[in-house]
Amino acid sequence: MAKEKVTIQDIADALGISRNTASKALNDSGNIPDETRNRVIKKAIELKYKQFAYMENEHVLTKAPSNIALLTENLPNTSHFGSMLISGLEKRISAEGYNLSIHIVREVDQDSLTLPNNFDISNVDGIICIELFDLKYTQLITDLGIPTIFIDSASDICYPEFHADLLLMENEHSTYQLTRKLIESGYNHIGFAGDYNHCKSFNERWVGYQRAMLEAGLQVDPSQCIVDDDRLFFSKPGWLNERVAELKSLPDAYVCANDFIAVDLIRALKARNVKVPQDIVICGFDNAPESRIIEPALTTVHIYSNEMGIKAAEMLLSRIDHPSQPYQVSHIVTKPIIRESTPTLMKANPQTV
Repeated sequence: MAKEKVTIQDIADALGISRNTASKALNDSGNIPDETRNRVIKKAIELKYKQFAYMENEHVLTKAPSNIALLTENLPNTSHFGSMLISGLEKRISAEGYNLSIHIVREVDQDSLTLPNNFDISNVDGIICIELFDLKYTQLITDLGIPTIFIDSASDICYPEFHADLLLMENEHSTYQLTRKLIESGYNHIGFAGDYNHCKSFNERWVGYQRAMLEAGLQVDPSQCIVDDDRLFFSKPGWLNERVAELKSLPDAYVCANDFIAVDLIRALKARNVKVPQDIVICGFDNAPESRIIEPALTTVHIYSNEMGIKAAEMLLSRIDHPSQPYQVSHIVTKPIIRESTPTLMKANPQTV
């Protein structure tokens, strides 16, 4: 049986100090006394901790490079998570002595099941995946045997077979709450817009919407839902206008899978001379900048992106230190934001604007 690799916690336990103190000493960060740092380094050498190589002849300690790779389909500034998540992530891993490298996974990479050209497996200690929703490509990454965390994932992953940690924003309950508030305000015909097979988050939002409808004894009318393939929403200009024009009847309200879809839907409805919120009300998700500048301002759900970045880093660092621990699926709380696109909810919830 192979010996489990030495972790920072092992060094801390051997010296009777906290893991945080040991980590700061190894990375020369924080106000750590020289005596403590020397003890930690000596123990790291003794235990053959992977992050350091001891040059016996020169009696100096050389720190080996430590790298975490971020794999994503979109550039950080175009991701619906935004740069705040990347900022929180990078600050947290930098404090532990890791560098962050960003690798764009192109569509051709996913189709051919190949890694990005600049991705060097031998020089990666951990992997963070953002907006990678292809199940076969997900398995390609997890099969590398490198500690990995996904921020969101394919909608059809099976947790018992998923060999990585997963972090999500809380999706189901916030969408359920918004849908229930619409129902309580008298909206009985509510549609859903967005491909619920696009990713796990969209799927959980669909589940929250359906649960609220089911509990209220209301039928989901498929003819009033827009749940086509996600690529159509973004790759074909004017597609949503055509799709809305084809609808034989409109619901009283739409719950949308995210703000980009909600904003495009508002524009498509206006093109059909349907006024928002006078004729129909709209909810989104993500609290994207567009949600605040569209007229009317969009009711949505706020994501704590910076905190998600920090949490993802902490989960990955824990996986690197303890590779055999059970995999985790975690959710970060979200917060509904009520705005002018749902005026009846504004009256009932004046403190949530």
